[in-house]
Amino acid sequence: MKDLIRDAESLLSASAFSEGVDRRVFLKAAAGGGFAVAALPVVAQTQIQTSTEGLDAADHIVVVNGQDVPVYRAQPKDRTNLPVVLVISEIFGVHEHIKDVVRRFAKAGYLAVAPDLFVRQGDATKAPDTGTLMKTIIAKVPDAQVMTDLDTIVKWTRQRGGNTDKLGITGFCWGGRITWLYAAHNKDVKAGVAWYGRLVGETNPLQPKHPIDIAQNLKVPVLGLYGAKDTGIPLESVERMRTALDAGNSRSRIHVYPNSGHAFHADYRPSFNAADAKDGWAKALDWFSKHGVA
Repeated sequence: MKDLIRDAESLLSASAFSEGVDRRVFLKAAAGGGFAVAALPVVAQTQIQTSTEGLDAADHIVVVNGQDVPVYRAQPKDRTNLPVVLVISEIFGVHEHIKDVVRRFAKAGYLAVAPDLFVRQGDATKAPDTGTLMKTIIAKVPDAQVMTDLDTIVKWTRQRGGNTDKLGITGFCWGGRITWLYAAHNKDVKAGVAWYGRLVGETNPLQPKHPIDIAQNLKVPVLGLYGAKDTGIPLESVERMRTALDAGNSRSRIHVYPNSGHAFHADYRPSFNAADAKDGWAKALDWFSKHGVA
């Protein structure tokens, strides 16, 4: 819990696959139309807005073990056999910025999906403040639950024209940590890009491992993108991760931006660094292309 709260403070300064179940839903309440309530104190003007022109984009429900899991999907119109990218959100859930990232990947030729991985614990978009969000929702999300949800959603993307032989994953902050873990969990992942995800911390029954614990045996190449001025993820932990990856002869790499802090890709927040976000995006697309997700 202490590590989760520290993450929050830095933010502020398949199992059972129901084949054929695909119910389009109108999910405009909170997440669909804007930003998480808890994120509002740090929301600035969104600087990047990606249209749906040329895309097939929609909200869906994927049923996982009897639970309705909302998913936002975007892909180029009238195309199939597309490489698949899982987009894993920050703690604030699948709000408009995350949906925009999904559309950016679709514009680049991907079938991209962003699932609400907090749905069983509560609605992250409606939490009144970050402290409440962390304690009542985020801290209660088991890693095992997340892995199962993602396994099922990967299967679901095949019905939407996705080629899961070309599977990638990317995530931001909370989702960055999940990116490292899912790359270790699912050997079918071809590559991952983890944006400023937590690497070390206390373990508990819901979070039995952190990225540092899987680094030496990680076979899937993951690109880690971090900011040197990130007060929640100190460089010491980033260097520990780099050392552990090198010890395992991993193909994974870490890039640190000296002038950025946490959430430098989040163009709706004051932490946004346009130059580094642009460079990171280019690196992410290049990483996926080089490692079979294109």
